[in-house]
Amino acid sequence: MSAYDDTGRKDAGDFGGGTLARPSIAEQVANRIMAMIKSGNLKPGDRLPTEQQMTIAFGISRPPLREALKALTLMGVLVSRQGGRYTVTDLSPSRLVAPFNTMLSVADYDVDMQFEARTVVDLELVRLCAERASPELRQRIRKLAVDGRAFEQDPVAFRLLDMEFHQAINDGAGNSLLAALAQVLYDMGLDVRRTASEVPGVIAKSVGQHIVVADALMAGDAPAAIAAYRAHLEHVRDTTISAKQSLGA
Repeated sequence: MSAYDDTGRKDAGDFGGGTLARPSIAEQVANRIMAMIKSGNLKPGDRLPTEQQMTIAFGISRPPLREALKALTLMGVLVSRQGGRYTVTDLSPSRLVAPFNTMLSVADYDVDMQFEARTVVDLELVRLCAERASPELRQRIRKLAVDGRAFEQDPVAFRLLDMEFHQAINDGAGNSLLAALAQVLYDMGLDVRRTASEVPGVIAKSVGQHIVVADALMAGDAPAAIAAYRAHLEHVRDTTISAKQSLGA
């Protein structure tokens, strides 16, 4: 007899008279599937068995199984194909961070919360970049920083350059998952930051800060790069708050 009853709950006898609610069973199944992926038993592109086969294999009913599959789909680990079969995704960082991106995009924009998170993620990326970036990438970061001087009166062009500058630092860190998280955080509140970039003097100060960061990265001086980048984030946060207030947001 299965250890699970028709509702997907664990038989009481297995837990000394206690019971395990359905969500916990779904979590156990999701963890077992994740363990198979981590061990290599399931690889990107592999199709999972049918739901009927999995209920037999796991000894559970369909409701908790579907909860587990839905959770893994929301996490970007599985994708549902036509016909109801699930497939392991490519597990790329951009796909795995997508649910996080969606969550942030629908939340009320909180500048302080955003920049608190950016400080945690971005400063670690800067540290890693100072340690790992190739000489060629350091040169590119420096060039992007200096080239910003030509765009101090052109907010649209500067915003494009700014994105490239920060992406180059993220690339230099050599951690694609952290870089994906950083991009999510960077993209938050762009409408407000567009307004901030049009305030006289804001771009010029950002350009100067970019150059200080780039010079520290060129020297491989992680503490100096972190300190300079922190000052830059504070400048961006403060001007974003000011712009948000001017918009009445």
